[in-house]
Amino acid sequence: MPVTARARLFHARPLWRQHCISSYIPLMLATGSGLGWQSTAQAVQPLPGGAWQQCAATTDNHARLACFDSWAHQQQPLTPPPSTTWSAPAASANEHPDQALQRAADAPIAVADVANEWLHSTNGGCRDPRYSEVSRFYELEPGSDCGTFSLRGYRPMSLSVTSADQTNRQPTPSGRGANPSLPYKDQEVRLQLSTRTKIASGLLTEDSSGLKDSLWLGYTQQSYWQMFNGGLSRPFRATDHEPEIFYIYPTTAQLPFGWRWRYSGVGLVHQSNGQSDPLSRSWNRAYVLTGAELDNRWHVHAKMWQRISESSHKDQNPGIKDYIGRGEIRLGWNLNEHNYLGLTARGSLGQGRGSGRLEWLRTVGDGWNGDKSNLRLHVQLFSGYGDSLIDYNYKRTVFSVGFSLLDF
Repeated sequence: MPVTARARLFHARPLWRQHCISSYIPLMLATGSGLGWQSTAQAVQPLPGGAWQQCAATTDNHARLACFDSWAHQQQPLTPPPSTTWSAPAASANEHPDQALQRAADAPIAVADVANEWLHSTNGGCRDPRYSEVSRFYELEPGSDCGTFSLRGYRPMSLSVTSADQTNRQPTPSGRGANPSLPYKDQEVRLQLSTRTKIASGLLTEDSSGLKDSLWLGYTQQSYWQMFNGGLSRPFRATDHEPEIFYIYPTTAQLPFGWRWRYSGVGLVHQSNGQSDPLSRSWNRAYVLTGAELDNRWHVHAKMWQRISESSHKDQNPGIKDYIGRGEIRLGWNLNEHNYLGLTARGSLGQGRGSGRLEWLRTVGDGWNGDKSNLRLHVQLFSGYGDSLIDYNYKRTVFSVGFSLLDF
């Protein structure tokens, strides 16, 4: 093959050089039996390291193609992206591989157009829709990785109007002072802010595994605002702060009925309402968590925690684990591209308490680049204990309607 043709194919088109790995060359190798050179290419060992720069520097055509194929295989995600609509030009049975490469090089505009369309069809990394929702959320694979120290959404960032069957007007004091009864209204506004950042990755996983573990810092704040209570000067009735640190380890084990076990992890979380006595509430927990998915349509997440014990005279939430529970299970169902149903259950075995939350999210509008928007109409029904930390031992039912921003 002439040097100028190879240069056009691998050097004059950087965009093609970067992305042909996942489309054209593997396709050529897969169809190489008709060309009579597949066995030769497969017999050549790729260069050490498998980097595409080393492959491009190889002068032998067969060795270069085999090297690129080996490197591309290592880069492919465990959840394979759908193939592009472009296909390699048809090859005749007697065509030499050099002639096939020359023919591809003679059509650089078509190749560049395909590569450009491929680039614009994805957001990249943790925004790449070719990866599953769980993989993008926890950045479980190299292709769904968005790097460290960038802010991402964690729990939904929400603004909702709520209506409850009752409101705790005189929370049980923590044991050091009395709390007067206040004329709170049952209608409020709930605000939730939540964000996280990845501070490290690749701690226990190898690059060759095609998986990436991660260490995260997260923060969530939820407030109940008596916006409709002008007579009480519209105070914030409750505000909870919840910083945490957690580690996620990716897995790919096949489970029954087509499910895939995707991750497991551990974490530490502190929750406090930032108040002084007698309304002060805080506790610390260590937890383990895990999750699985089915066809990117169903996913289930489980978490169990253990309270870090405190001395009895410092305990501001006696028996909180018997009210809020010792664990939770969250089930999600993507009905279609725009509708999601979620069910969360918390509890403690044998205690008869806990809570349940049912929610529906509906996509609103389009994203900035034409993809699905992250803004959702959010309808939620909660019933049980622990809707806020001040109400950990107060049972109530709350219906809310508002808007949520997911994983910005």
